[in-house]
Amino acid sequence: MTMTLMEHETPFDDDSLHEECGIYGVFGAQGAASIVALGLHALQHRGQEAAGIVAYDSDAQQFNSVRRMGYVRDNFTNQSVMDLLPGGHAVGHNRYSTAGNKGQTAIRDVQPLYAEFAKGGFAIAHNGNITNAEALRAELIERGSIFQSSSDSECIVHLMARSIQRDIPERMKDALRRVEGAFSVIAITRSKMIGVRDALGVRPLVLGKLGDAWILSSETCALDIVGAEFVREIDPGEMVIIHKGGKLESQRPFGQPKPRFCIFEYVYFSRPDSVIGGRGVYETRRLIGQELAREAPVEADIVCPVPDSGTPAAIGYSQESGIPFAMGIIRNQYVGRTFIEPTEQIRNMGVRLKLNVNRAVVEGKRIVLVDDSVVRGTTSRKIKEMILDAGAKEVHFRIASPPTAWPCFYGVDTPQREKLLAAQMTEAEMAEHLGVDSIRFITLDGLYRACGEDTGRDADAPQYCDACFSGEYPVAPSDMLQSGRLELKKSA
Repeated sequence: MTMTLMEHETPFDDDSLHEECGIYGVFGAQGAASIVALGLHALQHRGQEAAGIVAYDSDAQQFNSVRRMGYVRDNFTNQSVMDLLPGGHAVGHNRYSTAGNKGQTAIRDVQPLYAEFAKGGFAIAHNGNITNAEALRAELIERGSIFQSSSDSECIVHLMARSIQRDIPERMKDALRRVEGAFSVIAITRSKMIGVRDALGVRPLVLGKLGDAWILSSETCALDIVGAEFVREIDPGEMVIIHKGGKLESQRPFGQPKPRFCIFEYVYFSRPDSVIGGRGVYETRRLIGQELAREAPVEADIVCPVPDSGTPAAIGYSQESGIPFAMGIIRNQYVGRTFIEPTEQIRNMGVRLKLNVNRAVVEGKRIVLVDDSVVRGTTSRKIKEMILDAGAKEVHFRIASPPTAWPCFYGVDTPQREKLLAAQMTEAEMAEHLGVDSIRFITLDGLYRACGEDTGRDADAPQYCDACFSGEYPVAPSDMLQSGRLELKKSA
């Protein structure tokens, strides 16, 4: 995916962190593209700007591709579109646009990417971010490569094209050994499906089975939607190759270093009905809320989530604190990203288009508002104003993640560091800036405990990637460092 360093501008949701894509592949099923479309629908939360599917038709011996802007439901539920994608193998991708192209996805950047090699066609979908993409791109262009998109994922295709290896899995290994950063990849050829995770396993990828067919997916919830059986997670540093006839081969081309899975998948990115590392995401978020209540208690009348992402943590906070849970804010589920032209008047309405305060619940009450994160703080201020306008007596923010003080370079749409509120202010300063009675964040150790690490975070060898909180990057963002656009955290 294209790396982004500035805030993503949308009329309704400009103050959140966003996963940039979801990937899904099916191998060995009649009408594979239709199954992929259902899987992408379940992964819609990971990218809403565009979607694409590439399928291989063995009867015609050709690959077919459909890439569209917008939601999966608006593009891949039409039978005439699905008729363009016959065959038993298919791979799909959901994309979230980035500030690198001013928040507008170009159709040329929509994945899966397709290429024709001497040994046949190949389609690839990538979740993550290549941190040395600028250096690779410059080198490849100097050597004669002609890029068709602005996506860093295209570097993988050009590196594969230049490999001297004969078959596509070996070419892919060659290419991915040159790549730095985070990647989960699904690819199909005429006779194989390939799934790969980077050596640290920063981004997720799971394996499922539907009858005799194999499925690869970003999350388990997208297996559930098609009735597939969850088999296992693809391990960090693992490449699985599914051959014609259904044989599965596992290889370890990148070694087996200690994994550093993205801890924010538990906090926000993954759907609450998914399972990660054998742990239900919903239950983990509830435990985060309980831990937050122990670390940051406050006298209040009700606990309210900022829906929907704050709801499980708010339930946990309520259970641990004994303060009643209530839906003090109601979310309008039907506000689309493009439902109306984003005029200045509409922009000024801000979060009111998506959230409305339940006045009967909050009036005269001391409110604990539980949210998943604070990025730039603009949404938090608007929500606070809405709560106070509805007659709340006090507003106390409790945040189910540590302060987000550093940008992510591994596949998340993140503002520049100077735009992150927690990089500029203490908790007390943030409370004053936001105009709330108090704001507290869960500690990093507390988050680790809620995620199953009883002793908290191992400072010498962190169990997860938590760079957005700690500033400790498991893979150096080399493009940013070489260009002087990022200064790493100084050691104590």
